[in-house]
Amino acid sequence: MSRRLFVALLGLSLGLILLPRISLAGDEHLSQAIEYTKLAIDDGEYRRADGLAAHAETALMHAEASAKVKANPHTADAIKHLKEAIDEGKQGHADVAKTHAEAALNNLQQVL
Repeated sequence: MSRRLFVALLGLSLGLILLPRISLAGDEHLSQAIEYTKLAIDDGEYRRADGLAAHAETALMHAEASAKVKANPHTADAIKHLKEAIDEGKQGHADVAKTHAEAALNNLQQVL
């Protein structure tokens, strides 16, 4: 077997081995984004705007990581709503922030 063919087959096999791990990483970030968005909504139920903003920031970090692995328009919309939830939560507007967090959760769940 030629050296070039061997190197090409080796590269292909490594790519096939690593590909499922990349997909699983995106799924893990998505599930974490959903979990933290739910926590943000729970904080909004109790009008804890600061807690909502903190959980939404963590959800945003995971949503952005998921979007890097696999782009999806629903993830992009969720990211926009999470950013709005963070801004509103930091201003103390728990009700408006909760509405954005709920919209983000709806979008994230549509990715599954």
